[in-house]
Amino acid sequence: MTKNFNAWPEQWPKNLNYPDRPIHYFLEDTAERIPNRIAIHFGGMVLTYGELKILVDRFATALAGLGIEKGERFAIHLPNMPQFAIAYYAALKIGAVFTPLSPLLSPREVTHQLNDSGAKTLLSLDLVYPGIESIIPETPVERVISTSIGDCYNAIIVPLKPIGKLPVPNTLDMAELIRDNEPNPPEVDIDVFKDLAHLAYTGGTTGVSKGVMLTHKNVISNTVQFGCWFNGAQMETKDGKVELVFPEGVDPEKDRLVIRDQETALVVVPWFHAMGTIGYLNNMISGGTTMVVFPRFDPTEYIEAVKKFSATTLGGAPQLYVPLINMPGFEDYDLSGIKLIGSGAAPLPMTILDSMKKSFTSSVIIEAYGLTECAMGATCNPPLMGKTKAGSVGLPVFDTECKVVDANTGEDLPPGEEGEICIKGPQVMVGYWNRPEATAEVLKDGWLLTGDIGREDEDGYFYITDRKKDLILYKGYNVYPREIEEVLFSHPAIEMCGVVGKPDDKVGELPVAFVQLKAGQQATAEELIEYVNSKVAAYKKLRAVHFTDLIPVSPAGKVLKRELREQIS
Repeated sequence: MTKNFNAWPEQWPKNLNYPDRPIHYFLEDTAERIPNRIAIHFGGMVLTYGELKILVDRFATALAGLGIEKGERFAIHLPNMPQFAIAYYAALKIGAVFTPLSPLLSPREVTHQLNDSGAKTLLSLDLVYPGIESIIPETPVERVISTSIGDCYNAIIVPLKPIGKLPVPNTLDMAELIRDNEPNPPEVDIDVFKDLAHLAYTGGTTGVSKGVMLTHKNVISNTVQFGCWFNGAQMETKDGKVELVFPEGVDPEKDRLVIRDQETALVVVPWFHAMGTIGYLNNMISGGTTMVVFPRFDPTEYIEAVKKFSATTLGGAPQLYVPLINMPGFEDYDLSGIKLIGSGAAPLPMTILDSMKKSFTSSVIIEAYGLTECAMGATCNPPLMGKTKAGSVGLPVFDTECKVVDANTGEDLPPGEEGEICIKGPQVMVGYWNRPEATAEVLKDGWLLTGDIGREDEDGYFYITDRKKDLILYKGYNVYPREIEEVLFSHPAIEMCGVVGKPDDKVGELPVAFVQLKAGQQATAEELIEYVNSKVAAYKKLRAVHFTDLIPVSPAGKVLKRELREQIS
């Protein structure tokens, strides 16, 4: 099938020139271009791009001195903090493979990922490492490096930031390694087409997490795809330098929403997640963006940072925006400086989108779609006022094809019909780590079978209906949980919700809902069931509502349907 360019943004190239460079090139290029521009704000600590590069080189020298070899997996077990960015680029620079570990994982899950990846080195935080220390002997880990948020604060600021550094016995200290080594890392030859850069693990929302193998080329491609999607430029290599080239007559500072080396972004999307690593670290670094980095999400701190740092862009999962718009006094904040707002990782409910539009009146709000298996992203709404479509995840980005196929037969489906979304592009993974059978199930003839159900419209915009594995089968009818969730979200008492199927011998599965109410709001199960069932077809009717204090979500913001199903099984 042919890619639909009906709604392609004018003056945007249809194909890109991808630099054959390893990932750390972007940091080095930006540090050379704008060494004195602030790269990271973190709780009062400031690092320029030039300083960040020096710290990366010092830590890379230290890692090489520890004997970490090319191809070795290097596990980072940190929240968002400067040390994460330093370690990420340092590990890649010496040819190691980055494998992220969420600090929210249980010891059992950490054990699985360390054993599956074969990581010999672990970088962890003093606050969370004690929780997994006992399982380290059960893994291949030979050395543990520890660090602390307290390392980011000097003695004068400690009264304002009372986060002390905890002793972590039997570990190497990251700050000391940086201090004791010069910024002279060894030159490592990296084949961007073959050498792995990331071994990132799937969220495990439907089962055991799998390692996704991504080469430097995969990651570079996806970073460039989304960087150029926002600025509408082409990339060309001239005299050994990769440059942005705009169409004749285009002024990138007047005619584009996102301007290189001028934006400031609030970054709370976890860097250990695919959307964080590509979209909110590599993309920011390559674009010379100043990142205001948060290790955790506090709605008041986050929204007040908009004015404090003159932020121009925001981004995250829907779970970022739900508590924001429900904050008392949210409508009183001046958000006029925000130009671009991105949402991804999970569907953005239409009621939340409508509320956001009322507050972010001068912003372009875009929804995008992807998964770890395609580095981060495959589709995105154009960053142009009037070109976005509500409820859509946008158009396939540069050099990316998407199609909808019958989930049972694999036949291509025409626009308007729902089926499984498939993706082809330079960002699609090599495969799953040590799982050839699982790889063969999802990679077929160059296409990635996503397991997501959706449709394409006549203009080439895609819409995600639901996960194939979340589909509820009632008397042979397909019931999409997202449709019922959209109705629930429109009820004024609902903060969060999740709909799953309850096994039933007679009909297959019954739709049931888990509901988290807004603070101070009340509703009965009967009231919510009647509210939903008056708005959906008979076979989609809710059969039960369970109230919960907190809907379980992954670090990426996806509702953990597996956990909800376990509660009713």
